[in-house]
Amino acid sequence: MPTEFKLPELGENITAGDVVRVLVAAGDTVAKDQPVVELETDKATIEVPSSVAGTVKEVSVKQGDRIKVGQVVLTVDGGAAAEKPEKGDAPEKSEKAVRGEKPEEARKTAQRAAEQAEPSGDVEGLDQQAGQPRPEYGAERGAAQRGAGRAEQPEAQQPESAPPKPKRGEVVDISRGARGPQPSAAAAPSEPAPAGAAAPAAPSVRRLARELGVDIALVSGSGPGGRISLDDVQGYVKHALSGAAGGGAPAIGPGAPLPDFSKWGEVERKPMSNIRRKTAEHLTHAWNAIPHVTQHDKADITELEKLRKQYSPQAEQAGGKLTMTAIALKVVAGALRRFPQFNASVDQPRQEIIYKRAVHIGVAVDTDRGLLVPVVRDVDRKGIMDLSVELARASEKARAGKLSLEEMQGGAFTITNLGGIGGTSFTPIVNWPDVAILGISRAAHEPMYDGQQFQPRLMLPLSLSYDHRLIDGADAARFLRWVAEAFEQPFVLTL
Repeated sequence: MPTEFKLPELGENITAGDVVRVLVAAGDTVAKDQPVVELETDKATIEVPSSVAGTVKEVSVKQGDRIKVGQVVLTVDGGAAAEKPEKGDAPEKSEKAVRGEKPEEARKTAQRAAEQAEPSGDVEGLDQQAGQPRPEYGAERGAAQRGAGRAEQPEAQQPESAPPKPKRGEVVDISRGARGPQPSAAAAPSEPAPAGAAAPAAPSVRRLARELGVDIALVSGSGPGGRISLDDVQGYVKHALSGAAGGGAPAIGPGAPLPDFSKWGEVERKPMSNIRRKTAEHLTHAWNAIPHVTQHDKADITELEKLRKQYSPQAEQAGGKLTMTAIALKVVAGALRRFPQFNASVDQPRQEIIYKRAVHIGVAVDTDRGLLVPVVRDVDRKGIMDLSVELARASEKARAGKLSLEEMQGGAFTITNLGGIGGTSFTPIVNWPDVAILGISRAAHEPMYDGQQFQPRLMLPLSLSYDHRLIDGADAARFLRWVAEAFEQPFVLTL
């Protein structure tokens, strides 16, 4: 009897993916747990194993298709469904299926959960999150992710009445001054929810709307099925405020329609890849949510570069590369211990600061698929040689598209090094929900005065962007100077 293999749950908040490769064809024999399709999700490429065994009768997907959780991937003859996993087995089975729920009921439950799950915002990477995931950049971050998969109860509809004149200090519902659909911060928004219908939004989005005094039913959603995101609510508020200040003139911004460029020459349109789309969403949110400040400094790495070249062969024998980024990991780990406010996150809705004990640092990796940010864990507990090996392996996996979502989540600080390409300085965007990011540019020889004469010294430009809600300028200057002195005098790390 033919047996269908349907796309299982791939992880929290992952509801669909793009088919990169189909690994089987009609007539092939498939074993249980054999990879049958390769999917690109928001920030990772995943090989999906089959839960059935038999001879492939029909393959229902092809390269380039976008498929959702619960959609049929292939059909096999003589197939047998995989045994129910024990607790702690592979995550592609739904929680109810693990408890013994019937396959059909589990499939329906997974579909409902996928439809209700809020899209991830992690990059982080960059995705950031680009993209982070992210952005997302971490799936574990925020109340929106904790509520993913649970059905939302429609909010009670309150009858409208003429608003009384607000008193001093009273919160005013700004949505009452801007009726009708308004463009959100995301492109191609859908129409607002019809009157009497529950707006599709996660609990965290509804909470933000209430705090800002916005009727969420009037906000246009840019997500799948008109789902409303945090950026949509913020974009609605910005549009309403700009309209009030400018006599109702349409705001110019990310949600504004573009001119017809074909009038001036030939153009080509291409859809965004998953990684590019998530990077754009994550960085837009990071830029809007975090008041950025960037501080610049330089470190004299003349002596450090000699040591790096001296010990590089040992790192290569161990399977790594003793790069400046690997050294920067160890330096930054020491700085995060010295300045704990940089190893933190701001929980604005709760008016709290979350200080993190573990030192997990993300490293931005340039790939042909976009910017990915693998996370190196417990950096403060590892030596530079170990870090060089781990970083080399993570970078290789990122460029091969083999990073898992777990390997890009949980970071608290990010390092991005453009020195191999060029530049003298730049202003990196903080990878939300981090509060700081260190940018490294290309080192160059400069004449430095030693008190008697000018000497050529190899100077490394450093750029620190930080969240000004938590970090003051003086704190940032001390942090960056400590990092620079650690590069100049590695002995500082032992103090």
